[in-house]
Parts: sequence; structure tokens; C-alpha cells
Amino acid sequence: MWLSMLISRPAGRAVTLDLPHALRDGETATLVITVGVIPRGAEVVITTASGQLLGAISPYGIRAGNEAGTYSLPLPANAIRRKRVSLLVSIHGGDRSRAPTKKEVKRVRVKLH
Repeated sequence: MWLSMLISRPAGRAVTLDLPHALRDGETATLVITVGVIPRGAEVVITTASGQLLGAISPYGIRAGNEAGTYSLPLPANAIRRKRVSLLVSIHGGDRSRAPTKKEVKRVRVKLH
């Protein structure tokens, strides 16, 4: 379902993250996403600004009204340009796609390893 939404360029929140330095040899990057309370059955979809799918977060077994937690997604080196990554964060549920509120997706950051 969400693949067809990605092709049609869904609504989302643009997020640009700066890395502390360019990736060094052997170093990898991970996106760390803190998800608050989202509608039951919804998922958080992360793409690059150009539309490359980076991953989807589908919380399962979270009690209604509880925050979904913190999730990690690998960030491919080819998604980083000049120590910066530009993302589109969307909430997908049913047949709709929209930008998340600040309470639904609380934080997106990049971590280097």
C-alpha cells in the first residue's frame, strides 16, 4: 500500500540533518527516530527528499495512548550529501498519507558508528 503512496509523493514533514563530519572509512550512519502516540495501524515512513525509501516503522502491540518508542534505521552513505541528509517523514494509515505532528514523531537524529 505505502509503496504506491511513495510513488505519488505523499505529504510529509521535511527534515534536514547535519552530520558532525563526513563519513570516515569503515564508519556507518543510523537514523534514530523517536515516535510518540500514533493512530492504531499507522506507520511512519522515512524517505530521502528524492524519494529513496529508507524504512518504515510499524509499531505493534503498543497500548492505545502510549508512545511507540525509539527506532533505528540504517542510513546508506549514498543518502548523505556534503555532511547533510534531507528526509521526508510521513504517517501512513488506511489510504491516507500525511505529515506527522511534532507529538507523533518527536525527534529524528543521525548517529555515527
